[in-house]
Amino acid sequence: MAAQTTRITDRVELLRCDNPGPMTLEGTNTYLLREPGSAEVLVVDPGPLDPADPRYPEHLAHLDRVRARAEADGGRVAAIWLTHHHLDHTGAADRLADLTGAPVRGAGRGTAFTDGERVAFGGLEVVVHLAPGHTADSVLVRAPAETLLLSGDTLLGRGTTVIMWPDGDLGAYLETLAAIAADIDAGLVTRIAPGHGPLITEPAAFVAGVHRHRLDRLDQVRAAVGQGAEGVTGVVRAVYGDQDPKLAAACARIVQAQFAYLGLDPETD
Repeated sequence: MAAQTTRITDRVELLRCDNPGPMTLEGTNTYLLREPGSAEVLVVDPGPLDPADPRYPEHLAHLDRVRARAEADGGRVAAIWLTHHHLDHTGAADRLADLTGAPVRGAGRGTAFTDGERVAFGGLEVVVHLAPGHTADSVLVRAPAETLLLSGDTLLGRGTTVIMWPDGDLGAYLETLAAIAADIDAGLVTRIAPGHGPLITEPAAFVAGVHRHRLDRLDQVRAAVGQGAEGVTGVVRAVYGDQDPKLAAACARIVQAQFAYLGLDPETD
């Protein structure tokens, strides 16, 4: 799918990188947040930048698009925030910082985020929520004026994210889902802008569905163990079936996270 630019609200614009794949869906979503009339732009997840990748020219093109959109109408990149450390979200951060002089925060860079922290950029207030689960360093960015939540990879616009042991923590993820659901119930979130895929416009039903999926998977793992599946490899085969070796390795790390949540040894094989 080609690169895409979409204005979500008066304050939030989506620029999708042309890096589609099994893990990235249509591509990585970069978000630009800017109060109308202000010059200050917050860039969330500037996307990938890997000179060894054959798609490197497309990645450079995405970075050029991000910078051009941010600097349109006299704008400037005031800050670069990262929702988590995966390279398809963070790879371009240092180059964008070099080009614009903007500070980078998140994924171990800059001043660590604190839960509930409020920051204003040219009149636009955003709130950060720590959201471990998909990764230990995952965060959410909420724009109260738009009742919009930027979820990174905690939630995808389609399907479910991966929780891979040891960085991923299923118990923490379920707690994060509960916190998101509470904000939805309180009217603080009416739409979710994910790290990949389309905008989530019915967040209550979507988050409930993700929660049910997680519990169903845990039931499948319990059943597989109860029926004699041996170790992680046996449960992968019972729950996910025969997989391509690369996918099987990812499934093994997912099952390891499930084992850890269930109090089973994730190292058993």
